[in-house]
Order: sequence, then structure tokens, then C-alpha cells
Amino acid sequence: MLFAPKEKGQGLVEYALILVLVAVVVIAVLTVLGPIIGNVFTTINTSF
Repeated sequence: MLFAPKEKGQGLVEYALILVLVAVVVIAVLTVLGPIIGNVFTTINTSF
């Protein structure tokens, strides 16, 4: 095969997209659960 398709770049882009998707999900979860977790720690701190 004289002109073989280069799949290294394609695989790297796929891994980057998966990493971005995971980062977006983590940010969304922390945005939703952040205040709730903060309230739990505040309650624990005031109980002491």
C-alpha cells in the first residue's frame, strides 16, 4: 500500500474527545453537588 491512511492522529483525537467529555461531566456534577457538599461540611463544622 503506497498511501496507507494514518490512524495515529485519528486515535489521538478520539482520546482527546473522550477526555473532554469526561471533563465536562465532572464539571457538571461538581456544579450540581458542590453546594450540597458545602452545606454538609458547614453543618458538620457548626455542630462541633
